[in-house]
This record gives sequence, structure tokens and C-alpha cells, in this order.
Amino acid sequence: MIDKKEIEAFVEEGLTGSDCFVVDVQVKPDNVIVVEIDNEEGVDIDRCVALHRFLESKLDRDAEDYELEVGSAGITSPFKVLGQYKKNIGKEVELLTKNGMKLSGILKSADSEKFVVTITKKVRSETSKRKVEVEEDLAFGYDEVKYTKYLIRFK
Repeated sequence: MIDKKEIEAFVEEGLTGSDCFVVDVQVKPDNVIVVEIDNEEGVDIDRCVALHRFLESKLDRDAEDYELEVGSAGITSPFKVLGQYKKNIGKEVELLTKNGMKLSGILKSADSEKFVVTITKKVRSETSKRKVEVEEDLAFGYDEVKYTKYLIRFK
């Protein structure tokens, strides 16, 4: 079986000098290798093809047969790495906490420990009968959420 760590090292080498980062590397049964990459601007097909060819040059199909897929992280896919969180700062995201609470808001910041989402909620005002919208920053550790993903709205 093909070694995942070896593939990850090849991917890092293949992305050296580019603005791309690794989102995920999987080695599935029957040596199906799936590589997901991303960058600030989005990944084009030429970048995927270039990495695919680089990886093929590093692997020996005669020694061990494999299937190789290289693609960009999908726009509707949950975030897997910090780079995806940083890329989406200032954009609307949806998250599901491990205790089942589903929220949407603007991703305000992200670091290696946590990320912050600004949500808008309606609360009763003491001065009027109507509810008013109030923004609140909520911080989450990455281990507190089941998923976070870019929220697409059709208006």
C-alpha cells in the first residue's frame, strides 16, 4: 500500500513556491490517492494538472499501481485546515456545533487555537416594543464544531 506520509511530502514539494496549500491527502483502499488543494484566489485546472503530473513523476506505477485525483477543495465542502478559515475571513459561514447548534455569521478571525464568528440576533429593546438586531462575536475552538463551511446565499 502507498504511504500517506510519503504522498503528503510529495504534495508539499510540488506546491513549493506556489500560493497553494494542502487541504487534504487521502490514500483509500486499492491505492486511490485523493489530493485537495486551495489558495486565496481559488485553484484553477492548470494548477491541478501541474501537481498531478509532478506527483506522477514521483510515483512508480510499475512498482505499485494507483489511481490519482488532484482537485480543489469544493466551495460547499467543510473547512479542514486553518488556511481555509483564513481565506474566508470577512465572508459568511455556516457552522454546526457538536452540541447541535447551527449558526451562520461573518467569519471575523481565525488562528491556530480558535476562530471567531460575528452573528446577528434579535433581542428585545428596553426603549421600543420591536426587537432590534445586535451583533455578537462568538469564539469556537476547532474541536467544538462538527463543521464550518462557506455559506452560499441566493438572493
